[in-house]
Amino acid sequence: MKKSYRLVNLCCANCAARIEQKLGRIEGVTSANINFLTGRMTYECEDARAEAVAAEAEKIVHKIEPDVTIVAL
Repeated sequence: MKKSYRLVNLCCANCAARIEQKLGRIEGVTSANINFLTGRMTYECEDARAEAVAAEAEKIVHKIEPDVTIVAL
């Protein structure tokens, strides 16, 4: 299952890279991509883990970038 979100107020490319790296380490995630220029976060995960992965992704984003707003596309 492919999920896409918009990250509003993402401050730098380094933070985007750290978020992408940590997303890729979540169990069940097969690919993760964050485009700093567009502010888009996209990842693919197993269907059965979609809700758990979404919750973990939100925790990671807010831990690295506390002021970022995550908007579903």
